[in-house]
Amino acid sequence: MAKALTIFLLPIFISLASVKSALAASVEEFYKGKAIQFIVGASAGGGYDTYTRLIARHFAQYVPGKPTMVVQNMPGAAMLIAANHVFNSAPRDGTVIGHWSGPLLLQHLMGNPAVQFEGRKFGWLGMPTSDSLVCIMTDRSGIKTAEEWRKSKARVKLGAIGPGTSGTDDTKLLAAATDFPLQLVEGYKGTADVRVAAETGEVDGTCAFGWQSAKVTWGSALRARQVHVVLQTMLQSHPELKGVPLAVEYAKTEEGKKLLRIASEIYGKQRLYSLPPQVPEERVRTLQRAFVNTLKDPQFLAEAEKAKLEIDPVDGPGIEKMVTGLYEIEPAILNRVKQLLQSK
Repeated sequence: MAKALTIFLLPIFISLASVKSALAASVEEFYKGKAIQFIVGASAGGGYDTYTRLIARHFAQYVPGKPTMVVQNMPGAAMLIAANHVFNSAPRDGTVIGHWSGPLLLQHLMGNPAVQFEGRKFGWLGMPTSDSLVCIMTDRSGIKTAEEWRKSKARVKLGAIGPGTSGTDDTKLLAAATDFPLQLVEGYKGTADVRVAAETGEVDGTCAFGWQSAKVTWGSALRARQVHVVLQTMLQSHPELKGVPLAVEYAKTEEGKKLLRIASEIYGKQRLYSLPPQVPEERVRTLQRAFVNTLKDPQFLAEAEKAKLEIDPVDGPGIEKMVTGLYEIEPAILNRVKQLLQSK
C-alpha cells in the first residue's frame, strides 16, 4: 500500500518541483540584463538616501539574473511625489522599488486628496530598521536641554519636510501633547536640506530625524557639540541616549500620552521599501527574499557598521501586517489625529 501511494504521489512531487524550477528560471530570465531602479522620495545625502545606496550596492547578488541597480532621488511634496509615482506610474513588473515616508499611509487614511494610492495594495519588501525619533537643536539656538526648550519664551523654529513625514506630523502631535513652544517651518525636500537650514540659522533645529540616521549624517556636528539631542519622541529610550528625556514624560494629559503612543508606533516605522501594485507574485517573493538576505549579508553588515547605520530589519510580511493594522485604527482616535494634523 505504501509503495503504491509513493508511486502515485511521485509524479505530483516531480510536477511541483518542475513548476518551482520553471518559476525560478523565469524570474532569472526576466531580470537578466535588466536594471532595478530604487526611487528615493528624499534628496541626496539624507538618511533615506544613505540606507538605499548601501542596500543597492549589495542587493543584486541576491536577485536571480543579477540585474544592475540604479538609485534615483525624487524629492518633493514631502515624498508624496515618489509614493504616487511608484503606485501609479512605475512599471508593475518588479523593476522599480520605492522608498518613501511610511506615515504617508496615515495621510491616505485621513482623506488627503493629494495621496493617490491605497496602502494595502502596495507590495512590501521590508524595512532596514525602526527609527528612534529625536529633536535636535543647534548650539546657536541657545537650547541644549529639554528643560531649556520648555522654558523658552520664544517659539523654537523647527525645520520639516511636510505632511506625512515625522518632522511635521510627529511634531504637531508633540505640540498638542506637551507645552513645548515651537513653530514649524515646512517645505524642505529632505532631511539633508533641513540639516543645512539648521546649520545656517534658518531654523533652530528639527524633530525630523531618527537617531539611526542623525548620528551618521549629522555625526560631525554632534561630536563637535554644534547640535544637541534634547528630546526623544519615542516611548522607549534608545540605548545610546539614556540621558535624553522622553517626550511622554512631559505629556499634560492622558490624551496627550495616547497621542504620543500613536506617534511612536507610526513614525517609528517609516523607512519602508515598496513595490507597485500587481507585480507578479513570484517576483514579489523573490525581491522580499533578496531584501532580507541583503540585510543579513556579512559584507553589507560590515559596511553598515562602519557607516554607523543601525540594522534591525522587519521583513515584507511583517510590514504588510503593520499596514493592515494601521487601516484598522479606531475611528475616534483617527478623527482626533486628523484634527491635529490638519491644523495650521
